[in-house]
Amino acid sequence: VRVYMDGCFDMMHYGHCNALRQARALGDQLVVGVVSDDEITANKGPPVTPLNERMVMVGAVKWVDDVIPDAPYAITEDFMNKLFTEYNIDYIIHGDDPCLLPDGTDAYALAKNAGRYKQIKRTEGVSTTDIVGRMLLCVRERSVSDRHNHSSLQRQFSSGHGQKIDDSGSGSGTRISHFLPTSRRIVQFSNSRGPGPDSRIVYIDGAFDLFHAGHVEILRLARGLGDFLLVGIHTDQTISSTRGPHRPIMNLHERSLSVLACRYVDEVIIGAPWDISKDMITTFNISLVVQGTIAENMDFAKVIT
Repeated sequence: VRVYMDGCFDMMHYGHCNALRQARALGDQLVVGVVSDDEITANKGPPVTPLNERMVMVGAVKWVDDVIPDAPYAITEDFMNKLFTEYNIDYIIHGDDPCLLPDGTDAYALAKNAGRYKQIKRTEGVSTTDIVGRMLLCVRERSVSDRHNHSSLQRQFSSGHGQKIDDSGSGSGTRISHFLPTSRRIVQFSNSRGPGPDSRIVYIDGAFDLFHAGHVEILRLARGLGDFLLVGIHTDQTISSTRGPHRPIMNLHERSLSVLACRYVDEVIIGAPWDISKDMITTFNISLVVQGTIAENMDFAKVIT
């Protein structure tokens, strides 16, 4: 059974990954359509992340089998027939949140009428709008940081001041959510396999905040250096102390889920220490420790292939 799911996947987060996980569970193979920049701009406004980077992000999710670029925002009859005939799709999947076109019609009406539609549960607690709100709050807090101490900023950032903000700084928009992880969700994202007795275990650590295409590329390269990739995720406190009280944008468990969803990652340490000790290397049988360099201008279009 081949199932299809599409989306913008802008500033991709663990909520997107959880949707793809649920969609994959409804079939044997998951094909994902990534909406074009022009289509997003016409229906929702310009995307934060361009198509080539969104393709990298979606393709790196371990539950995804194939990716279709430049998918339409609304499924037309021609595109739906193409899915059924060329891609051998059996069902079209979407979340239980409404997806309406500018004229108010259901974007998935054709699939529903054809009896080829299935629905999954939307992941609560995070959205692209929410993340943008956190970033805007971060900028606001940073601008007044001289008048606030570290602990005060942290408390205000966690609670979001109880306010809603938008890009104008006025009172309407998104509220900063507080994600509460469960052991079940972590198990759902985790791999069931451990390293073999002779596996070459590679270790890399970092914040992995606002998980993006650059993170995917370094994890891909790190995984290629061994048989098992162990990723250390730094605590919120560690990141705040090294990068400023306005960071991280995503908390420890949110960041851990994003990394766990990546197909190149075998295991994560949730709350890894800043310093890698000899005892830690022995405990996890680490063969190689990898450190990345910053690459702001890498051509991610080449990474897609």
